[in-house]
Amino acid sequence: MDHPIAIDYRLLVDNLTTAILLVDSNLNIFYLNSACEALFDISLLRASGMPVLNLLHMPNDEFNTEEALKNTLHSGQHYTRREATINVNFKDIHVDYTASQLNSGKPYHPLLLIELNQIDRMLKISKEENLIQQHQVARQLIRGVAHEIKNPLGGIRGATQLLARSLNDPKYSEFTDIIISEVDRLRNLADTMLGSRQLPSYEPVNVHEPLERVRALIVNQTKKKIKITRDYDLSLPDVLADRDQLIQVMLNISVNAVQAMTENKEFFIDHQPELVLRTRIQRLVTINGVLQRSAVRIDIEDNGPGVPEEILESVFYPLVTGRAKGTGLGLSIAQNIMHQHNGMIECQSVPGKTVFSLYLPWESDHVAK
Repeated sequence: MDHPIAIDYRLLVDNLTTAILLVDSNLNIFYLNSACEALFDISLLRASGMPVLNLLHMPNDEFNTEEALKNTLHSGQHYTRREATINVNFKDIHVDYTASQLNSGKPYHPLLLIELNQIDRMLKISKEENLIQQHQVARQLIRGVAHEIKNPLGGIRGATQLLARSLNDPKYSEFTDIIISEVDRLRNLADTMLGSRQLPSYEPVNVHEPLERVRALIVNQTKKKIKITRDYDLSLPDVLADRDQLIQVMLNISVNAVQAMTENKEFFIDHQPELVLRTRIQRLVTINGVLQRSAVRIDIEDNGPGVPEEILESVFYPLVTGRAKGTGLGLSIAQNIMHQHNGMIECQSVPGKTVFSLYLPWESDHVAK
């Protein structure tokens, strides 16, 4: 008969993926496991004896964490919080956590067991799936509207040309010309709303080639009035992509950034407008709900006034724009192109720093069918 194996339960706890905190009756940290050390970026040696409220720092939270923990200590009634926001190294992370009383074996000195699960990735996946669904619905709606717009435009244009020929009077030709030019403008807008019907032509592409093409175009457009900084990781692998479509995406975002900076010159009284083109490898990134071991990340960053906060969440929707003269179609089309490549675009923006990040997986057969 085999002898039972002696188990070091601390070793067991240290190998859990759930972050575990043990707190004494004074709400000071008694123990934390390896997952908790990783979550809070702190060692057991440094954390031991520290008030647990230093870690469970929840900015702008009306929930009284200290009172809830004390109540659990004294009553033994556990509680759970969902999607709590805690601040770690000046960065907000989201967790589900449960606090429960643990008998320490000493009368009047119970411990608190706090179990934390970081949920940022799941929240991000859920948010992305919701945005993708809404984006697809919006694109279908816009395509339907564009078709309905295009149908009568041909008739209006043809009728106007017949009218111009039948009148054959120079004093009316100015008006018929205006009608025809406006009809053509609307037809071009409708074509843009419909987007390209051409399927991507995939081939191995070094992302720095289209980036350099875009940089050259921006330099020529701005006449060196905007500083352009390149921060490239030249060791990046090739990605399977349509080179021309990548140029379209990068150029659209870069032109938007340039326009935002040039249209808000008052923002640059004490500093120079700057566009940064950056490339990196991003490890363990979730793209469209799929966890990729690594992806190529292309950042297009500007130091302009930023995307208005009220449209930041919907900036990739059709017809959403923060510019008076914008159509709100460019970013929607760019996101659609990236989805065809099984990639995505993310935007983070505060005044003085706006970053559009393009993600392209490369380690697998990622081309959308």
